Amino acid sequence: MVKETQIMQQEILKYILDHKVSFSGDIEKQDKLFNRVALDLFDYQFHNNLPFKRYAQSQRKTPLVTKKWQDIPLMPIQGYKQLTLATTKIYDGEAVFLSSGTTDPTHRSHNYHPNFDIWDASMKFPFKQYVLPDRDEITILGLFPDETINPSSSLSRYVSKTIQFFGDTNSQTFVNKTGIEFYKVIKSLKQAEKEQRPVMLLGASFSYVHLLDFLKKHELQFNLPAGSRLFDTGGFKGLSRTITEQKLFQSIKSIFNIDRNQYINMYGMTEISSQCYDETLYDVYHRQPISYYKKFPAWVRVRILNPNTLQPVPDGQKGIVAYYDLANWHSCLAILTEDLGIKHGESFELLGRIGGAESKGCSIAIDQLLSVNQ
Repeated sequence: MVKETQIMQQEILKYILDHKVSFSGDIEKQDKLFNRVALDLFDYQFHNNLPFKRYAQSQRKTPLVTKKWQDIPLMPIQGYKQLTLATTKIYDGEAVFLSSGTTDPTHRSHNYHPNFDIWDASMKFPFKQYVLPDRDEITILGLFPDETINPSSSLSRYVSKTIQFFGDTNSQTFVNKTGIEFYKVIKSLKQAEKEQRPVMLLGASFSYVHLLDFLKKHELQFNLPAGSRLFDTGGFKGLSRTITEQKLFQSIKSIFNIDRNQYINMYGMTEISSQCYDETLYDVYHRQPISYYKKFPAWVRVRILNPNTLQPVPDGQKGIVAYYDLANWHSCLAILTEDLGIKHGESFELLGRIGGAESKGCSIAIDQLLSVNQ
């Protein structure tokens, strides 16, 4: 079992290291390789993750009959809230990420991580390609708690690793247990402005609502140097108010002098190990037509499914996001999310959370999952 786990991790890590740049080279060859690794991982998870095995069997999907990655059973997000999904024994003190629990605080997703070798590699290379295509490091001003404050948050680990891998000596987080340290943020922004040093603000969507409110109240504006950018990890869900994208972009431009093409949004969640990014900065740097859609790394595939039938819909049509992530070696590689999206070739557009009236197929999948794991 231990040897089998090590071999599986090595296979996935090699795939990630061999495909650091998304979808470069022979796409057909890459698709065939992805299919082979995905089927190897399905076989491993089928035999080592009992709740997933029961669910796959209830759908008459086993490694013997499954020949395409598209046919691997999709684990509903609800499974991470109700069941223990892990391919290895869970030890006391093992890292576990918990979802925010904004929808149902009594049932939070649990995603266990025996180690972070693959998680770190999966995070590092797409970040460099899509967030920092023009430089190796930048001053990162974090507006979200780091992992020392919130060790059970995947986003907090993400913030800490971003600063570790890509932050210069002026980088730090500005959040303590009581909230954002606004005056320290202002001091760092003024110093960067004075030294003409590009900065990257990094926070959840609502971090910016609070920061912008504070700066407007105190009538503060900054003329941040060229190359500065704003990185938004998302996250209005369950909070007290929202702000339209257009209003957010206008405020960012007027207060920071950061325009729309220097703003980038990420898609990630507790239950997955890889992230997707807007193509915007990559397109700007490579001087090609700008797209605001999201790109996934080479070890991820995204399909858009009809929410009622869970069958694929054509490009350009709305549906629920199905996420296939090889970096999710330790739980389930295929995830049925609760997000709506539209596929655009090898990119996709996020539309928000699925509504109750649109979730018939998801509800059926959840009922089936729980009924075979009672």
